[in-house]
Formats: sequence, C-alpha cells, structure tokens
Amino acid sequence: MTRVGAYAPVLPLLAVVALLALPLGPGGEGGAGPADALSALVVLYCAVRLVRDRRRPLSRTAAVVLGLPVLGVAVAAMGSVSPGEGLTGLGRYLQVFVLVPAAVLLLLRDRADFRLLAWSFVGLAVWQGAVGVHQYATGTGASYQGRPVRAVGTFGAQDVMGMATVVSLGLVCAVGLALGAAPVRQRLAGLACALVLLPPLALSFSRGAWIATAVTVTAQLLLSGLRRALATGAVVAAVGVIAVGGFGFGTAMLEERISSITRVADAPDQSVTDRYTMWAAATGMWGERPLTGVGLKGFPEHRDAHASLALSAGSDTEGAGAAFRKQPLLSPHNMYLLVLSEQGLIGLLALAGGWLALLVCAVRALWHTRRSRDPGLDCGLVACGLLIWQLTDFAYADIGGPSTVLTAMCFGLAAWWGLSPARPLPGHGTGGAGADARSRVEGAPAR
Repeated sequence: MTRVGAYAPVLPLLAVVALLALPLGPGGEGGAGPADALSALVVLYCAVRLVRDRRRPLSRTAAVVLGLPVLGVAVAAMGSVSPGEGLTGLGRYLQVFVLVPAAVLLLLRDRADFRLLAWSFVGLAVWQGAVGVHQYATGTGASYQGRPVRAVGTFGAQDVMGMATVVSLGLVCAVGLALGAAPVRQRLAGLACALVLLPPLALSFSRGAWIATAVTVTAQLLLSGLRRALATGAVVAAVGVIAVGGFGFGTAMLEERISSITRVADAPDQSVTDRYTMWAAATGMWGERPLTGVGLKGFPEHRDAHASLALSAGSDTEGAGAAFRKQPLLSPHNMYLLVLSEQGLIGLLALAGGWLALLVCAVRALWHTRRSRDPGLDCGLVACGLLIWQLTDFAYADIGGPSTVLTAMCFGLAAWWGLSPARPLPGHGTGGAGADARSRVEGAPAR
C-alpha cells in the first residue's frame, strides 16, 4: 500500500481543514461555507465505510456521550417559531456536536493520523496568521478603532472571530505537540510554530480568544508536569513580551485592549454592554420557558422583547475588502446562554453534560498515559487542550461562521482520545471499531 493510500481515511478530514484556507467573498454573511458542505460528505463517506467494512460504529460509552445532545436539540426543534428554522437549527447542531465528531472518531485509526490532523490545524493557523499580520502591516485588515488594522485572515470583516479561532486552535495544537514525549524535532517544530502564532493572535484583538488560549496553555503546561510548566511558561512569557513590544504603534492599541478586560464591570465599552444586554435577554427567555426554551433559532425572534434600551442596533464592520455595514446581533455570544435560552434546562444539561463527560474521559486517558510514560502524551495534550479551549471560549462566543466546522473537529479529536478503543490505555486490550487498523506499528503503513 502506498503512503497516500495508508492515509486515505484521514484525507477527507484534511481536505475540510484545507478549504478553510480559501478566502471568502467580500461582504459574505459568514455562515456555512464550502468546508461545511465537505464535512457533510465526510460524514457520508464514513457511513459508507462502516457499511462496507461491517464495523460496529461506536462503543456504548461513545454513543451515549456523543448522542446526548440529540435529546435537547430534538425537543427544541419542535418548539421553533417555524418548521424550517427548526430543521435548520437541528441540522447545524447535529453537524457540529454529533455527526462530524463521530466521523472524526471513526476515521482516525491511530496516533499517526491524529498527529497529521493536528499538524493540519497548525498549518492552517500559520497561513491565516501570516495573512492577518500582513493585513495589520499594510493597513488592509478589518476596521478597529477607525483604523483598518485588525487581523482577520481570509475570513473578512464579516467574521472577525474566524482567524482568532483558527490561530488559537493551531497554537493549542502546537503547544501540545511541543510538550509531548515525541522526537526532539517535532517538539522544536511545535514550539517554533507556537511562538510564530503569538503575534497574529495578539493582532486579532479578540479578548475572548486571548483568555481561552491563556487558560488552555496553562492547563496543558500543568498537565504535562509542574517542572516543565514553570520552565516553558517563563520562556513563552519572555518571548511574548518581546514580540508584542516590537509592533510599534500597535503596542498602545494592544495595551488598551488588554486593559479593557479588567474594566468589563466598571467601565465597559459598547461591545461589552451589548453582550451583557444580550446575556440578560437570554436569561429572560429561559425564565419564560425554563425546561424547553424558546426553540431553535428563536433568540433573534425574542431578543427585542427581553433586551433593554442599552442594546445597540448592531456592530459596525468594515475593511478587509468589504464595505461598511451594520451587522445585526442575533445571538448572545455565549454558547451556554444560547443553549439555555433556546433549548432550556433539558438542552443545556444534555449538551453540557456530554461535554463534561468527554472532558473527564479525555483527562483520565491523559493521566494514565502520563503515568505510564507513554509516547502518546502529545496527542492527549492536544485533545484535552482543544476541548478546554472550546469550553472556555463558549463563555464568550457561540457557534456560527465557517470556522465552526473546526469546533466539530475539535470535539472529534477529543472523542477519539477519550472514547475510542483505537487509543488503548497502557495495559489494556483493544477491540471494537477500528480494530483492523490498530495493529499498525505507529508510523508504519497498514497491513
């Protein structure tokens, strides 16, 4: 079997990541894109392989953890303002939290596949980060404080969080690959990529991405060992200070943005005020229908009835090839409150319960791997890091835009690490789905 043939199952996943490197049309709505369409084909491809190979799809634990969101989403879909909105919302939630994660879990066969997909995240982040830094340097980015300097990559001004998400996830993968017990060359490459991604992350001016990344990298360092955490943290902090200090007039803008994090309660800017107002509106919707919420896609319909006059008409977007436009505020920018308002307690407990169970399984697998000095530590750090980043970022953002397909793949990578028998724990046997590929020696072609 050729080297390309050996990686055939994971190639469709790499293609999904590669499509996110393509530029979006100026003025686009920032909704589902080509990568989402391809992810649907990946799910179909996975289903065909399961039927052809006559494999058991998922273990019972994996089926329960990944299937939990279906309960709340199905109930909320029946309570939507219209059948069309309900079906659209149902499809999106199933795509992001059930189908694509399950496809990733089933298509990845071993750690070599896992690392390949993780490196594709890093490669995409480096590309988008390079575009973002160029936008900042040439004044061709999205508008920020009246200047076209905000790094948004190929996602454009209509999706200012797209590049920040991609760069953050790539940085988390790079840190995980650098902290593992892999060969020195991989660790040095991971560290170099992580340092390269710091400037574009800073120039995204995304406070939520900064916070989520800082929390995640700290967690990865601690999970890899206290001594390594202290040493690596000191190096990263020193290099970060040097990198930020080299951006000239941007330093003042970054300092102002960073300092605004501590003023979100005392002197919030309009974007923070809007976010507080929408959070209050979301809790108001939940108060009306605590068990089932207002239905999928129901937040925009009920927003004005629960929002105060402090809410602005929308956020201004401009630059990066797009003309000025007022972008409506159609979600609370908090995934937990969005689920609570539209799906109620049933949906939140089902969805967040599945995430919590997945996190426990992933961290437990990482703990066993570290205790046994298993060389797969880097995969565990990447998987746990991606999941921690998503769960932290959900406090400041929700699903939406082309980069959302990466969220689905992050849950899939975490599910493979924590739930798949293709990643046997030390001293445990293997069995179930993927057994035909698990006999491969790591890095060697399949038999």
